Amino acid sequence: MKSGRQDAIVRIITEREIETQNQLLEALKEIGISTTQATLSRDIKNLHLTKAQNENNRYVYTMPEKNDDSVSLVRLLKIFRECVVSYDVAQNILVIKTLPGLASAACAAFDNMDVDRMVGTLAGDDTAFMLFKDSESAEALRQKIDSII
Repeated sequence: MKSGRQDAIVRIITEREIETQNQLLEALKEIGISTTQATLSRDIKNLHLTKAQNENNRYVYTMPEKNDDSVSLVRLLKIFRECVVSYDVAQNILVIKTLPGLASAACAAFDNMDVDRMVGTLAGDDTAFMLFKDSESAEALRQKIDSII
């Protein structure tokens, strides 16, 4: 339900100019989705929606760019501060140990970033693997992580 509602929100703000949460609530009602203002506020936060000035000088809700490194970096730093226990490189794999149940959050953060030469990620319960095309790329990201935390 949450996923469907959030997909609808993204679709609405990409098709229409939505300036307020009330406008967004009404647009959701038009397509048969009833929700509260509090839930909508959480959805806006989870989707990282922002307001940007459009060509008509009006501030409307927009999606962050997929490769918006500032949003991804903030999210990644939060994840590392709150749930990553350790990380290390094993050849072309960066292994990340997290608190139980949080490995998928670490993978999701990396999946949304434009990580150079990353092939993909795989998450278990408390361990995440990031596969790179070569060991140098894995080591470069480990060093970058060291420098930002």
